[in-house]
Amino acid sequence: MKVVKVKSLAANRIKKGYPALESYDFKDRNEAEEGDLLKIVDTAKRFVALGYLGDEKKTAGWVLSLDEKTIIDDQFFEDLFEKAKTKRSAFYADDLTTAFRFFNGEGDGLGGLTIDNYDGYYVFSWYSEGIYKFKKTILKAFKAVVPEHTGIFEKLRYPNPPVKSRFVEGKEVESVVIKENGIRYKAYLNDGWMTGLFLDQRNVRRRIMEDWGMGRKVLNAFSYTGAFSVAAAMGGALKTVNVDVANRSKERTEEQFELNGLSTENHEIRVMDVFDYLDYAKKHKLLFDLIVLDPPTFARTKKRTFSVDTDYTELVKDALDVLATNGILITATNSWGTSRDDFFEMVNDALEEKDVDAYLMDEQDLPEDFAVSSGYPEGHYLKVFVLERTK
Repeated sequence: MKVVKVKSLAANRIKKGYPALESYDFKDRNEAEEGDLLKIVDTAKRFVALGYLGDEKKTAGWVLSLDEKTIIDDQFFEDLFEKAKTKRSAFYADDLTTAFRFFNGEGDGLGGLTIDNYDGYYVFSWYSEGIYKFKKTILKAFKAVVPEHTGIFEKLRYPNPPVKSRFVEGKEVESVVIKENGIRYKAYLNDGWMTGLFLDQRNVRRRIMEDWGMGRKVLNAFSYTGAFSVAAAMGGALKTVNVDVANRSKERTEEQFELNGLSTENHEIRVMDVFDYLDYAKKHKLLFDLIVLDPPTFARTKKRTFSVDTDYTELVKDALDVLATNGILITATNSWGTSRDDFFEMVNDALEEKDVDAYLMDEQDLPEDFAVSSGYPEGHYLKVFVLERTK
């Protein structure tokens, strides 16, 4: 274990429960390397915390304990997984939802690692080489707590990994069909960093199915595999239009509809740039009763580059041109660097510039299984505003 010294401001922040270590926090890293366990002290060499070094986009490592007596061993990780499993006991008992987040990084006490459960298949996502060096110990602890797992896969989400995704052990499959609020979705467990379904939007899909989809014509922009549209169709939507620039989105979206016995006859799938489609819809005077805007934080196509920070307001403005009066607009972002208030301002700026009146009918955050540390507000990365247009 390396002893590292942090600046006074960092020491105070860590003591108050902030779990992330930033590169500028250190006064003396003592030649600590990626994956090293750390004893963190302040400038007077007083104990602050235990942690580990693991470089990610925004962080240089994570705090593991504020108790100097804590031993970081197999039992430490077992205890974390036991608590996580108990916390999600309601999900294990729910026959209508068989996919959820089992472990959510710093929200469950270990930054840099998430674990998702897809009906008994667990997908580990490692966010730094540092945390990946603990793989053997972590897997051993996990298997002691979840011996009933069917299979384990992993995603290496740090820069320049040897592979993005691979099978680890258990039963190897290409995909698995899970249930979410009674709807069936196919998830691909070993296909790059993504699986085809973003579990953090489960509650939004439920509201679309139960409350917002009935009788509506739906535009699902940045549709990916069409999950929002399937939820809308299961809730009685008259028609959905799915738009995504990725070629395989068409095949994957059709697959999700067919899994639920839904004909694709009334569900249009367009492989094209979202802004181009919005322009097309405006020129052809198409109107939608429900529009979902859930773009990636950053994306680049042959024609344009999209960034939430710089382009989301324009996206909303274009969508408002094809949103019917009394229509519902779902605006969402998973950008860690965008605060709730900043995102609301982006959306509100579009409404003001288009002279559109709307009221905020609902707001969504991360679902219950995505545990967030009270000392780390950045963990609330998902922001969703649902607005109804009145003029």
